[in-house]
Amino acid sequence: MKPPFTNPHQMRAFAQVVRKGSISAAAQQLGVSQSAISQHISKVETLVGSKLLIRGRDGVTLTTIGQEIFSLADEFAALDQQIAERLHQHSELDLGHISIIANAPQPALRLIARFTRRFPKISVNFGLCDWSSAVEQLHSHRVDIAFITDPPQQTDLFIKEIIRSRYVAYARADHPIATLQSSRLADLVEHTLVLPEKGSLTQRVVKQALKKANLTLQRSVTMTTFPVMKEAVLQGVGVGIFLQHSSVAAKDLCEIPIADMPEEFSTCLVVPKHKLGLRVTQSFLEALD
Repeated sequence: MKPPFTNPHQMRAFAQVVRKGSISAAAQQLGVSQSAISQHISKVETLVGSKLLIRGRDGVTLTTIGQEIFSLADEFAALDQQIAERLHQHSELDLGHISIIANAPQPALRLIARFTRRFPKISVNFGLCDWSSAVEQLHSHRVDIAFITDPPQQTDLFIKEIIRSRYVAYARADHPIATLQSSRLADLVEHTLVLPEKGSLTQRVVKQALKKANLTLQRSVTMTTFPVMKEAVLQGVGVGIFLQHSSVAAKDLCEIPIADMPEEFSTCLVVPKHKLGLRVTQSFLEALD
């Protein structure tokens, strides 16, 4: 029978390598040498009896067994951190880091700005991704907080609604539809539509709306993230369909309501429940009020 994990350092090291994407970044985060991290990972793999990580030019990726162990290691690391915080009883939150993702810049960036003003020494790692990638990163425990529109309702997730909004057409100020007070999908399909990549909530909602209206999408251009889509609209590539207030207002960009897409969607803050006890997560939630 194989022995249990001999010390918590192995679990912390493994969790950080996955979260940071490389052994060197994990070593820097934990304040130890790369060789120490490598030894911890090797011991974990020996105990499990299988490879957990595949090291490549772009960092590390998890094997199937590695993903299972990482979920446990991440929960352990969060609990270990909570215990340390309770023991030390810090009077101020002046160190630490938090990873945040979103499928649109707003309201995430506005709330991050409020948080960093209150806790300027906390390191924030923020990334934009499509809806499917955001959900996958939550499932795989890769992030601390996510801002997601219409998130999956799961018992292991804490979900707090931040804003409700509907889809609108975004057009450059000199575009023919910019003068409309309200548009219909029939008006939009006459133009090139700028949409996010397959797998996004927007793609799904637009396809359902077109089917209901018995319309066919004639021309479309797909983009990776909201900033790229917004820039494409500003450069005259076409008309974008985004959730209202996805970004700060731009004088050269018009938001036009879509009459046959009236449904509102909730953009929510989502936190894996095992991370709710961390002081940095609690502080971020407090900053929302």
